[in-house]
Amino acid sequence: MSSEASQNGDEKPQKPLHELLSSTLVDLYVGEENNHYPLHEKLLCHHSPFFASIFYNKENKSSRTKEYGFPELEDQTFALFVGWLYARAIRAPEEERDIGPLLDLYFLATKLQIAALETDIVETVRAFYHHNETYPGLRRVQYVYANTDEDNVMREMMVGSVARYLTLADSIPEHWANALKKNGQLSVDIIRSIQEWHLEARQVPDARDASVDRGRNAFKGAVGFSHVEEGSSMENVKEENEEEDEEEDESHVNGNGVA
Repeated sequence: MSSEASQNGDEKPQKPLHELLSSTLVDLYVGEENNHYPLHEKLLCHHSPFFASIFYNKENKSSRTKEYGFPELEDQTFALFVGWLYARAIRAPEEERDIGPLLDLYFLATKLQIAALETDIVETVRAFYHHNETYPGLRRVQYVYANTDEDNVMREMMVGSVARYLTLADSIPEHWANALKKNGQLSVDIIRSIQEWHLEARQVPDARDASVDRGRNAFKGAVGFSHVEEGSSMENVKEENEEEDEEEDESHVNGNGVA
């Protein structure tokens, strides 16, 4: 899969842009209105095995097919792809609502088998959350789970971030508790992510040791291991508020996502 290629560094060596701007163009049509994008065939096929299989024949020569359509794709997503294709750059998100279009671009990159673009998007999203000292919200994680396979770099990055967020919290926010109860795969992935920290035994409290706090201290009037806080209890660290994007994200989450 292309995500594995991103991890293992199996990306194609870069070529100067001028070497890829051949005279042959292909016609791509996007969205319900069939917005037309004439793009350089050689450039497109150099980066995307998906397009190479369409526009090149088995002898690696240009085929007679010169057009392709994506009726289900949003025009904004494809415009972002074209921008990356010719400039090899992604505009850094300024606020959380900018993450949604980048995730759509990531799913397109996966479909087109463009490992370099996948890597660029993951690093861009990672940098946004790190620089802003925030974490991916539940709806972002749901959206990624709904549109990716199990072995996926974006999913891994998001789950790893959430694992840290929940581990450092004094309690589990109610919406996360509900999601974890309903989706076993997400719960398993969070545990796997924590295991990858390779903590030393002395860094982890031992519940078998009577002298160690076992998580049953009173917290804001509630006692017990199972206490769930309504909202995040972390100070100075927050999960991104995505209420404005809630409707949009819900429309994209399918049956494979986090319940």
